[in-house]
Amino acid sequence: MHTNRIHILFALSFTVFINTFSFAQVDGEDKSIEIPKEKEVESIKPPTKVNDSIVIPVEELITIKETDSTVTDSIKPKPALLQATVSYSATDYNAFNRKEQKMYLYNEAKVNYTDMEITAGTIVIDYSKNLIYAGRIKDTAGVYSQRPVFKQGDNLIEPDSMIFNFKNKKAIIFNSNTEQEGMKIRSERSKKENDSVYFLNKMRITTAESEEDPEYYFLIDKAKLVPNKKIVASSAQMFIYDVPTPIVVPFAFFPLSKKQTSGVIFPSFGEQNDRGYFIQNGGYYFAISDYVDLAVLGDYYTNGSYGLRLENNYKKRYKYNGRLGFRYENLITSERGFSDYAKNTIYNLRWSHSQDTKSNPNSRFSASVNLGSSNYYQQSQNQINTASFLNNTLASSVSYSKTFEGEPQVNVSLTATHSQNTQTEEINLTLPTLQASVGRVYPFAPKTGSKKGIIQNINLQYSVRGENQIQTTDSLFFKSEMFDDAKIGMQHTIPVTTNFKVFNYFSVSANANFEETWTLNTIDEYYDGENSEVVTEDITGLDAYRTYNFGASIGTTVYGQFNFEKEGEDKKIKAIRHVMRPSISYNVNPAFDKYYDSYEVTDINGESISENEFSRFEGSLFGAPNKTYSSSIGLSLSNNIEAKVRDKDSTKTEPKKIILLNNLNFSTSYNLAGDSLRFSPVRMSGGTQLFDNKMNVNFGATLDPYALDNNNTKIDEFNISNGGSLFRLTSANLTLGYSLNSKGNDRKSNTSDRSRTETLDSGGRDDDLFGRSQDFADQRYDEKEDDEKDEEPSDFYNYSVPWNLRLAYAVNYSNSQRQNEISSHSLMFSGDIEVSPKWSIGASSGYDFKNQGFSYTQLRFGRDLMSWRMDFSWIPFSSRSSWNFFIGIKSSILKDLKYEKRLQPDQQL
Repeated sequence: MHTNRIHILFALSFTVFINTFSFAQVDGEDKSIEIPKEKEVESIKPPTKVNDSIVIPVEELITIKETDSTVTDSIKPKPALLQATVSYSATDYNAFNRKEQKMYLYNEAKVNYTDMEITAGTIVIDYSKNLIYAGRIKDTAGVYSQRPVFKQGDNLIEPDSMIFNFKNKKAIIFNSNTEQEGMKIRSERSKKENDSVYFLNKMRITTAESEEDPEYYFLIDKAKLVPNKKIVASSAQMFIYDVPTPIVVPFAFFPLSKKQTSGVIFPSFGEQNDRGYFIQNGGYYFAISDYVDLAVLGDYYTNGSYGLRLENNYKKRYKYNGRLGFRYENLITSERGFSDYAKNTIYNLRWSHSQDTKSNPNSRFSASVNLGSSNYYQQSQNQINTASFLNNTLASSVSYSKTFEGEPQVNVSLTATHSQNTQTEEINLTLPTLQASVGRVYPFAPKTGSKKGIIQNINLQYSVRGENQIQTTDSLFFKSEMFDDAKIGMQHTIPVTTNFKVFNYFSVSANANFEETWTLNTIDEYYDGENSEVVTEDITGLDAYRTYNFGASIGTTVYGQFNFEKEGEDKKIKAIRHVMRPSISYNVNPAFDKYYDSYEVTDINGESISENEFSRFEGSLFGAPNKTYSSSIGLSLSNNIEAKVRDKDSTKTEPKKIILLNNLNFSTSYNLAGDSLRFSPVRMSGGTQLFDNKMNVNFGATLDPYALDNNNTKIDEFNISNGGSLFRLTSANLTLGYSLNSKGNDRKSNTSDRSRTETLDSGGRDDDLFGRSQDFADQRYDEKEDDEKDEEPSDFYNYSVPWNLRLAYAVNYSNSQRQNEISSHSLMFSGDIEVSPKWSIGASSGYDFKNQGFSYTQLRFGRDLMSWRMDFSWIPFSSRSSWNFFIGIKSSILKDLKYEKRLQPDQQL
């Protein structure tokens, strides 16, 4: 009987504990535990013990009721209080005190139920009060270990100790540590109200790596934490290494959402000499959807100037992605009433769109747009446009292409283009260009087998090109006047070609080309005797002309190799391989003088002075047809030179190939139908790579066989017959591009992908030679991608200084009229160096050897302050002379906590 009572009390204790441990309520009410009769308790199975963990079967976790066989209860049984298995364990011991109604778990104690998990050094479960006590344990040296870890869902809290009510889910947490979206939060005393609300007291918040000794933190008296959503706090004061600072805010709000959310973008503050105090790049970010967002940013200056920026990104995976941006600035100089008062508006529109090639292989749409005011990048006050200051052209292209599969294949494309010279403010547009082509057709080819001979290789194509070309200026852009001088035309082309072999080594091709050109713009020209002037009238209407030409070419490939080593020798240079591709071509262009008319120019007496000839197609989109018969022979020779050398890797048996010259090309022509100057100048061009392809070298020259007279005019006499050399060097050019870094690879720059994209979209360079776009307050243009982050240096060897350098050298020589001068000569460079793991410096500059002066120069300094970063950018001279200092927190959550000081360029008179 005594043994049965012990068994009943033990089973009853666990039943009561499990029932009180439930997180659910029956019928929405807080029911008390009903004690079953002794005979019913005896029927309850004892708990199962697995690996020292006590597991209660779910089917046993029900409230036991008295039953009366004489009464049939139609009420459905109530659901179980627990919806899943509860388990708890400990390494040293599990002790249950019947008198205190407490369960003691010691050393690596653990309790699991549904999504909740508590681990600690020691856990006490008081099921009479529905409480769980969790704390640390102390060893013989008095050192505490095994801090409690409370995990529920994605929330993780590591306190010194805690009290948790498993019935109402409330908890008191002491000295808790948790992390929310990169922010490390420590609170002396916290109260868990429910699954989604925590109240914190004496909270310390930081983004530093070290939680125990952070270099900075914000101390907050009281705060409310909604995990993964927000923190709402009372007054907060900044501490730097436990030293209080005067930086105090009356309240604070920290968004913690893992999703893309809308919010305020904090601006930058500064001062300008000619526009007063300002705020820049402040606004609001709209998280429209998972595919589209929008940032609305604005600038304001105390003299009345203002700016507006709209930045939009959109992306649909495996379909397309793009960026759309519009920038507008209304700039006021001086003050109203002064003689130098001026108001100027500038704008810029950018759009880039790319389509995934797999989304629709037969249809493709792409866009790259950069248009606006010609002086936008020169006059813009926004720091982000620094690297685009030297842009001379703006270009845009929007195209759609469609391929119709079949035999033959048909390709159709529609393109709108834009080209703008920022110096002359001239704008050229094509709105649009239509191109269509039909694949090659071989009418005489056999149905099976390869094509042989002249006849079987005859093929023809058809292509059409139509354009609406507009030439205007910056002042007339987007006005109706820009369409007044539009040129519209269409050109149909049918080429017929064939090719065949001669003597097995020579490739021969022949072609005939027929073109029909339509135009809506023609002219009529006549002489007005009364006003003694030539009158040109524009005529609008469809007109056309037809032309044709013939050509043929023959070419071959010659291989030569010079061996430096004989059998049994092992020399470093084994052989030089030379490949030559000579070709001769012949072209005939008939004269189409039937499309030309003439009129007489008379004097005041009506007598003829001269006869002028013109074509009504002059000035049309595709120009007038050829009037002069030409028959010319073209000569060309291309070369490729390689070397075979012994590989440095002794394990390799084959020699290594090195390219000495990628190409070395010569070309000229001889006009058989010409009366004089039949030979055209010889044009030479070449290129190669040096230093393991780190340096690109390109060069070219023009050689003229004819001499000059005393007036430096070309005459029909060979230069060698006039006492000179065989050729006159009339022009030459040389360009070098060199990119290297400490890692030995060919990465161009350490600029982040976002900064490089911003620069390229604005028409700039991706090698930082024109400077780097920098808006320190906006980390989108500053962050490195994860795969670009430098590896941490080892403590066991000396730190290697990372660096990178990019060089661009160009020189041009002119001597067409004996001027014998260097027309341009410059060297540009850009580089960065990390003088220590935390310090980096960089520069972009150049030197003009012809004008003897430095080009646009930008100096950059950066300091990694662990949780903070400090940047300084300086343009020491030029019209853009300015500097920009920034210090702020690196974390994107607290990036608005910053200090920025700028000195903008002075007013230029």
